[in-house]
Amino acid sequence: MDFFNLVMKSAGSIVVLFVLTKMLGKKQIGQLNLFDYVIGISIGNVVAEMSINKEVYFWDGVITMAIYTIIAIIITYVTTKSIMLRRWIGGTPVTVIENGKILQEGLRKVKFDINDLLEEARINGYFELSEIEYAIMEANGRLSFLPKSKFKPLTPNDMKLKPAYKGLTANVVLDGVIMKKNLKYIKKDKTWLVERLKKMGYENIENLLLVTCNTNEQLTVYEKNIKEEKPGCLE
Repeated sequence: MDFFNLVMKSAGSIVVLFVLTKMLGKKQIGQLNLFDYVIGISIGNVVAEMSINKEVYFWDGVITMAIYTIIAIIITYVTTKSIMLRRWIGGTPVTVIENGKILQEGLRKVKFDINDLLEEARINGYFELSEIEYAIMEANGRLSFLPKSKFKPLTPNDMKLKPAYKGLTANVVLDGVIMKKNLKYIKKDKTWLVERLKKMGYENIENLLLVTCNTNEQLTVYEKNIKEEKPGCLE
């Protein structure tokens, strides 16, 4: 019975945590600031206690997680209305390199030493600090780099070129299943897709792992159990 209760409490807590995380929004996952981090740890601790501590009732844990979630939602709303609170709670960006010069005061504020800065620069593709014009520590703890003009990648605009427009590529078949919603988005239907695939030599859609369609209506086909891409572009 104890094992059954443990399984039920663990599964239930995961479901509740998933629902609450959806309520908090994707920012909670992808752009954690200090407050989000604290809330995430707190809710995680509650989930752990709910699962393994027999003295913690399931609904007590749910209520506690709900309270944390409500607080987080309120704080998120308040910070959208007040710049001062947003800066105090979420933090502000800190410049650590300015005009190619390392700012020791900035490093001190973000609790970084020169080795940390060098590591972050390498991770972002800069093995020479002399290539960097600006480096800014964002509120979520990530470093953003602006290279010096002479080290910036050459763009079509720099060369005064006008490349053809390239929009989003639609996934029209996933794991052998036709994605009707995506077909509708690109203003096509199942009949059109099946006919195009047959012309390319693909009779059985169930054997296809992925089929994509670009803005020029070109299909790229990836078959199941085949590592290399099979050429499949039809003009």
